[in-house]
Amino acid sequence: MGNRVIRGDFEWVYTEQPHTQRRREILAKYPTIKSLMGPDPHLKWIVSGMVLTQLLACYLVKDLSWKWIFFWAYAFGGCINHSMALAIHDISHNVAFGNKQAKWNRWFAVFANLPFGLPYSASFKKYHIDHHRYLGGDTLDVDVPTDFEGWFFCTPFRKFIWLILQPFFYGLRPLYVNPKAVTQMEIFNALVQFSVDFIIYYLWGLKPVVYLIAGTLLCMGLHPIAGHFIAEHYMFLKGYETYSYYGPLNWITFNAGYHMEHHDFPSIPGCKLPMVKKIAAEYYDNLPQHQSWCRVLWDFVFDDTIGPYSRIKRICKLATENQ
Repeated sequence: MGNRVIRGDFEWVYTEQPHTQRRREILAKYPTIKSLMGPDPHLKWIVSGMVLTQLLACYLVKDLSWKWIFFWAYAFGGCINHSMALAIHDISHNVAFGNKQAKWNRWFAVFANLPFGLPYSASFKKYHIDHHRYLGGDTLDVDVPTDFEGWFFCTPFRKFIWLILQPFFYGLRPLYVNPKAVTQMEIFNALVQFSVDFIIYYLWGLKPVVYLIAGTLLCMGLHPIAGHFIAEHYMFLKGYETYSYYGPLNWITFNAGYHMEHHDFPSIPGCKLPMVKKIAAEYYDNLPQHQSWCRVLWDFVFDDTIGPYSRIKRICKLATENQ
């Protein structure tokens, strides 16, 4: 990536994101990859099973002591919730029912949101399209930390705290960096979510609701699965802004580790991303990749050269077409 200039402590570049050009090259060389685009027919059934599993868990934990509520929230429920967050990510790309049934995908994402305890899916969709269209874009890609985060969370202890608080920064940062008007779908998402929370509370008491919310917050912070937040775009090697991970945690995260492939082809569902890597192996095998999300978290905390500032940023021209 040429024309690199340092401004502040982020690394600013003045080239387009690398995924655009690589997508063109791969499709020109391997047009059969287009056949991988489209819905995943199994996703809706897997997600439905996960939602039902969490509802069953709510019943099973209702009489446990508080210490076991938090234990199971971290060790089990949170893992399902984080996996569900990555399913919602796929659903935001319309891979549950396809682009022709976009509204069905939005409604189904609200259903997938139910185990979270907090409304999430509609707001995620609203901002995630910007993450792909304006990767690293200043004031546009809210996945990039703020200057305050980069400046303050710069020591091992502070970075450790930042990881724990990551769900709060992830949820609140968009309101500061790029606030957008509340949509009807977000209101619908919140009404459905809090109604179901109330029903669970009415039936089984407070503990199941705490179990759901605690699992969401704990497993999006300091947790092995949450290593993907750091692994995906933090610059562990200078000049490389997206990384893949091909390890076993992909089995429970809808292949979220295939992140380079995902940004190259966001309309291909996670279940088919390994086929992209296999078909166009020469484009991916020699790129930097992570071997362990746990190691990513360790290095993020203890490597002095890595922190919230370790992101590539660029000035992006706002697209004129409807988002």
